[in-house]
Amino acid sequence: MDSTELLKKVRKIEIRTKALSQQIFAGEYHSAFKGRGMAFSEVREYQYGDDVRFIDWNVTARLNHPYVKIFEEERELTVMLLIDVSGSNLFGTRNEFKADLITELAAVLSFSAINNNDKVGVIFFSDRVEKFIPPKKGRSHILRIIRELVDYKPSQVKTDLAEPLRYLTNAIKKKCTAFVISDFVNCDFEQALKIASEKHDIVALHVMDRGESQLPDLGLMQLKDPETGKYVLTDTSDRLTRMAYEHWWKKQQENNAELFRKVGVDVAELYTDRDYVKELIALFKRR
Repeated sequence: MDSTELLKKVRKIEIRTKALSQQIFAGEYHSAFKGRGMAFSEVREYQYGDDVRFIDWNVTARLNHPYVKIFEEERELTVMLLIDVSGSNLFGTRNEFKADLITELAAVLSFSAINNNDKVGVIFFSDRVEKFIPPKKGRSHILRIIRELVDYKPSQVKTDLAEPLRYLTNAIKKKCTAFVISDFVNCDFEQALKIASEKHDIVALHVMDRGESQLPDLGLMQLKDPETGKYVLTDTSDRLTRMAYEHWWKKQQENNAELFRKVGVDVAELYTDRDYVKELIALFKRR
């Protein structure tokens, strides 16, 4: 993609997603993900009824009069986007590829975050951490993220979600809100998710295409696995073959749903042929 085409695409994404973030998600995002911590603000003289646990003994001793610490809610968040750039996202049978939906979701969340004066950082991952963009504020930073999303070429095509989760746990020291945007295909990440969710507020955005759930009856087909490059000749007219695939797909979705429930991670299921706005708002309201 040349620079002119890239800029046009980035601008188009910016116009649509910025409008959505301002008009639709601003209030919902703020109420769902506002700061949950308490930060020290100041000290003042002790007043009757103050909690004695908040007495600042150093100031009290220095001034020979009781003083208490005052805290206020932390409003500023750090938002991390863990974005799946593996080969399985280059798939779509309806309106768009899963990768296109992932890009738009990331842009909407980024603009929602900066509207709330939050920092935004990104981890691109395949079966490794492909790229880390440290958290920052500002429109120029968000546009850089979108440009990277539109034009990024990963070095690998396989998926390993455990790697970016471990990286998040080690790289981001203070608690953040982390959106994991992925199709969660063939991933083994339970232990890494448990550890990361103990430190950070993890939200899963499960991106899917309806064409993935079953094989069409089209006779003998050569299918390619985008994450291994391997081809397999499959008779899709065989009912048992189609049933086996459908069973495998349902089992994988059930396992992912059970894992998110067990670990306590909120999840939204987002499809390439369905408006994601309602699903995201429902997710925000559940929180």
